[in-house]
Amino acid sequence: MTPDAPLTPEAVREALRRVKYPGFSRDIVSFGIVKEVETAEGTVRLRLHLPGDKPADAEAIEAGVRAALEALPGVRAVEIARTSEPQARRARRERGPIAGVRHIVAVASGKGGVGKTTVAVNLAVALARRGMRVGLLDADIYGPNVPLMLGAGGALHSEGGRILPLERWGVHVMSIGFLLTEESPLIWRGPLVAQAVQQLLRDTRWPELDLLLVDLPPGTGDAQLTLVQSVPLAGAVIVTTPSDVSLQDAEKGLRMFRKVNVPVFGIVENMSYFVCPCCGTETDIFSRGGGRRVTEALGAPFLGELPLDPRTRRGGDTGEPVAAGDPAGPAAAPFFALAALLETALAALPAAAPEAA
Repeated sequence: MTPDAPLTPEAVREALRRVKYPGFSRDIVSFGIVKEVETAEGTVRLRLHLPGDKPADAEAIEAGVRAALEALPGVRAVEIARTSEPQARRARRERGPIAGVRHIVAVASGKGGVGKTTVAVNLAVALARRGMRVGLLDADIYGPNVPLMLGAGGALHSEGGRILPLERWGVHVMSIGFLLTEESPLIWRGPLVAQAVQQLLRDTRWPELDLLLVDLPPGTGDAQLTLVQSVPLAGAVIVTTPSDVSLQDAEKGLRMFRKVNVPVFGIVENMSYFVCPCCGTETDIFSRGGGRRVTEALGAPFLGELPLDPRTRRGGDTGEPVAAGDPAGPAAAPFFALAALLETALAALPAAAPEAA
């Protein structure tokens, strides 16, 4: 803003785009915090809709707003009104369904390193290519790899105080990776992780969706249990590898979901086998068949075997998932088979009650 430029609400909002939400690389305008901006005779009046449960963040935001506006030419006074969502109303909102979303399904694993996010990404793309309206929430706060694996990125925009998800390969996607710089590690305890996922889930303006997949953090600890209890899940898909260590943790994950009355659609065995590109011989690098044995022992469905395929790894690294290619290809076909099984399971469920946006 030049010294001779008029002091307008647009100029005020532009100045406030330099004020970042504490701990994030995104600005408070994109987050929908800035409301009702007015300017008159050198006075700026605005309302900030701030988090009522984070007083330190609210104070830091207001201080940043005052500093940014008082530095504008022509500003003589800044008047800020602060509002926040009542705690009781927020609690009801956080337990209810998501506006426009028919079903929410978790993709989970008892431990890391089993390819959970790879499965979630390719499953979402396969479902979208089969004609479903699909969203993907990257709730793996400590390792938000969905943006890389989908090749999704760019500026976020807001509408009605909520962030609009990005779209890639027919999938509507939201990730905390969009809100952080690449160099920003997250060192958060369980309650903060659950709170961040709630905000990503409910402060995103999702379009009408048949299904929202939630890529949960790996593990079965307090953070995961809190997330499962706070997100209205229609069911869960558990990812494991055939190794005994992974299977043991997958069993813990299945028991966790059952403990909180979340249906388990089944277990999928990832990296089940490797097909030699030269001779076509199948090699069971991490053993094989353990996923089926666990499901039989626990009375859960088995959703199939996914191969260990270099093309799947390459697709994740380049942002071009194998499910975006030939559906009949050897790397993509198992994900489409998994998508068909999940569609069948969802068709047997009642639709979630609609909620006003």
